Amino acid sequence: MSRQRFPDAFKIEAVKQVTERSYPVAEVAARLGVSTHSLYQWLKRCDPKRATPTAPTDQQAEIRRLKAELKRVTEERDILKKAAAYFAKESG
Repeated sequence: MSRQRFPDAFKIEAVKQVTERSYPVAEVAARLGVSTHSLYQWLKRCDPKRATPTAPTDQQAEIRRLKAELKRVTEERDILKKAAAYFAKESG
């Protein structure tokens, strides 16, 4: 199974349709007959600002905070379970 090669001019025009004309990647890929994966790779190579990772959003910070809180509360619950079992054994 050989991979189809596309000229650089074709790739640049495909990337422009996504970046400048704001067409969805899936639509451009289907229209041009390329995979969305290929088009995303071209976007990374041709548009450096898309390739850089984004700063953590407020939503990601909230998820991180909630995960930490869940871990702390779970540890507290486990300690209380062990304490309750210990005191139940001692009184019985």
